[in-house]
Amino acid sequence: MTTRTERPGYPALVLAMLLVVYTFNFLDRQILGILAKPIQASLHLSDAEFGAIGGTAFAILYSVLGVPLALLADRVGKTKVIAGSLVVWSGFTALCGAATGFWSLFLSRLGVGVGEAGGVAPSYALIADYFPVERRARALAIYSMGIPIGLGSGVLLGAYIAALVNWQTAFITVGIAGIVVAPVFLWLVRDRPRPAAIDTEHVPVLSVIPILARKPAYWLLSIGAGCSSMAGYGLALWVPKIIAVHYGWTANHDLIKVGQFMGSLLLIGGTTGIFLGGVFADRLGTVDRAWYARLPAIAWLITAPTFMLGLFTPLPVLAWFLLLIPNALNTLWLGPIVTAAQHLAPSRMRASASGSFLLVNNLLGLGLGPLLMGTLSDALKASYGADSLRYAAIIGVSLYLVAALLALLAIKPLKRGWVEAED
Repeated sequence: MTTRTERPGYPALVLAMLLVVYTFNFLDRQILGILAKPIQASLHLSDAEFGAIGGTAFAILYSVLGVPLALLADRVGKTKVIAGSLVVWSGFTALCGAATGFWSLFLSRLGVGVGEAGGVAPSYALIADYFPVERRARALAIYSMGIPIGLGSGVLLGAYIAALVNWQTAFITVGIAGIVVAPVFLWLVRDRPRPAAIDTEHVPVLSVIPILARKPAYWLLSIGAGCSSMAGYGLALWVPKIIAVHYGWTANHDLIKVGQFMGSLLLIGGTTGIFLGGVFADRLGTVDRAWYARLPAIAWLITAPTFMLGLFTPLPVLAWFLLLIPNALNTLWLGPIVTAAQHLAPSRMRASASGSFLLVNNLLGLGLGPLLMGTLSDALKASYGADSLRYAAIIGVSLYLVAALLALLAIKPLKRGWVEAED
């Protein structure tokens, strides 16, 4: 008798549900960015303080807990950890709506990070369990479309709810919605049973760390992706405010205009770029593993100058078309590099390998990106006034060039360190 996990269409259902959960993951993160102006005005926060809330508060426990929760997922079940994490981060997102000052909002975002720490690495591993290597980058890319869908939805929903009601209601609404989705996910999605040969082999809890640490490709790809994420997370938090100031969209009713501008960029550009990254990586990577690193490097080399041009363009329509290019390319790396990271360790350690990769990526990206741009903005205010945030973003964008260089350096060690799937 065919079990649920063996049915032909079941992997697609698993992927669809993981996409829904990942959308909530980034929706809950990005909603803070579109609400920067009303939150800062209401709670009297500087750019550095808001950057700490938007990045550092989230990253502190999100990054550190990713590895132990990934190890837990390998032992007790990936779907249980993902569903439980969704409940936790959604609950803390709702609590953000009750914040009355810096520390209450900081601690609520800390809680969001605790929850989201258990979502991504087990999801990567679950996808690897259900999709063979020749289709894996594409599947991971479809899953990663939750990033632009969540970012775009967060911008649009946050803008509309805040403009029509208030910013507190925006947090409460999306938090409750995530809690409702969790039991549906747990009912529909099951872990795939592992082959007996792999199931019976004892895997020491921390054995994946020395395996990865000995491989230069792991460090080059992790730090490269981390540099990209520093720029990406910083821009995600601050570009809505930059656009609002640059084009004079600063009244409360203009929040919807900013939401439409940013939401359409993220939804159209982001989903297209991530999906194409997965498709090209699957096609080119099966011929030459080097493309798993080369493809992101090319994308990052184009991303940096087009972001700079878009942020300094005086016409909103022209800026939208220019910014569409880097919004399509700056996250193209997700399918190729996550696939590569999973193949630097044996397949029975997939969740743990993903968690270790995410630890480095998020400590750099989330921990430093938003805070760095906010701090630079405060430092540049004496020279550039209200435009200081835009110049801080330009400095941050240069990190894409560093990411490209590290990815190119990773090509040869990646080919040497690649581990073929055991199952």
